[in-house]
Amino acid sequence: MSERATGAGPGLDFRARGERVSPRRRGAWGWVDVRGRRLGQWAFILNRLTGLGLLVYLFLHLGVLSMLAVGPGAWDGFVSTALTPAFLALDVVLIFGLLFHGLNGLRITLVGLGLVVNRQQALFVALMVFGAIALLIAGLRIFAVG
Repeated sequence: MSERATGAGPGLDFRARGERVSPRRRGAWGWVDVRGRRLGQWAFILNRLTGLGLLVYLFLHLGVLSMLAVGPGAWDGFVSTALTPAFLALDVVLIFGLLFHGLNGLRITLVGLGLVVNRQQALFVALMVFGAIALLIAGLRIFAVG
């Protein structure tokens, strides 16, 4: 049978009962498949990842603060480690996560309120340019002080 007769087109999959399955609905593989993703989907994925990253950071931060209870020697040892370039780079990654998650959250809030529904892609790009400039300034200051 031809593709037209079976209803199967390029990129379509069939299940046992014969229904068509979109290429975008492929279970867990769909999360890592980058083909055909649009800007809004990337913003959604990065917003979720930065949110998870910030949650992990919160628990790490609380663990680090618990070193204060051990005494000044433990804290001083950590501070000397935290001033190494590798840890300073992690601070820049943290600021990226904060900026992206916060600015994208602002965009989502404005769209949810109905203020910029028709201009959300332009707003996303403008906020990300602002975030990139802020990240550059913060990164330069972090490495200048550290």
